[in-house]
Amino acid sequence: MAMEPVRADRESTEPPRAGMTVFEPSTADPAGQQAPPALSPPGRASGIWHPRLPGRKPRLVRGAGLTVHGQIEDWLADAIATGRLAPGDRLPTEQDLAEWLGVSRMTLRHALAQLAQRGLVTRSVGRSGGTFVAEPKVEQDLTVLAGFSEQLRRHGLVAGARVLAADEIRASAAAAAALEISVGAAVYEVRRLRLAGGQPILIEHSLFPAERCPGLLGYRMDGSLYELLDEKYGLRPHRAKESLEPVCAGVREAEALGVAEGAPLMLVERTAYARSGLPLEFARDLFRGDRTRVVVWTSELAGEI
Repeated sequence: MAMEPVRADRESTEPPRAGMTVFEPSTADPAGQQAPPALSPPGRASGIWHPRLPGRKPRLVRGAGLTVHGQIEDWLADAIATGRLAPGDRLPTEQDLAEWLGVSRMTLRHALAQLAQRGLVTRSVGRSGGTFVAEPKVEQDLTVLAGFSEQLRRHGLVAGARVLAADEIRASAAAAAALEISVGAAVYEVRRLRLAGGQPILIEHSLFPAERCPGLLGYRMDGSLYELLDEKYGLRPHRAKESLEPVCAGVREAEALGVAEGAPLMLVERTAYARSGLPLEFARDLFRGDRTRVVVWTSELAGEI
């Protein structure tokens, strides 16, 4: 499938402005196109061009406010977003792709590094290494209060949970204020590693007031805790206050999530309330920045969301 040229701030059919240099496709063949380099799935060296990758290279424009690496980044990101490049697809080597695009390897590396930072591709070294299209990010819709399991079901994914800790502890000042209980009151602490398709996505750290759900830790902790609260205690979280803060992974978090120490994470702090207004949960969840995308719907009037 042919791909439309990358647009900067105007349609590609418009003549370039004065001072711009346009990199046109090669005129070596009647179609005005060079043969693209080979792209093969992981672990298989194939000379066949992948049908989902556009066979037509982008029209790269140089001018004020434009960068070549940014246009290459946009072109590849668009191919990933539209499905022309699928998860697991292996891009051509840096040398082949740079030659085909008519740019330096340094320029191409800059574009690939930006894509990796956005979590759109993964890069590895070695004989079987290369640049691969990453798995799509898991969307967390904070507009609607739903547990992780329910969020994944909406996207056709299977949620998993690995219990890291489950114990009865005493409420700290912060937890007591959020749950509207006394400092030192009994709370159930549940730490879990949540999985999507078997891959770690986030670390959940939830506190539940023991007086409102006695015996909670006697039940299985590897499913939806919101469904458990509803089924066993008739307490379903109805609304929540959530705050987001970007943080970096510490040693423990990095090991549990399978990321490098210092990798970007999103901290979501939440206090969930029953329909009566009674606080049910105080949580601090850590999401992998490379595997999750937070979605929030807004409206001029809150009631219209």
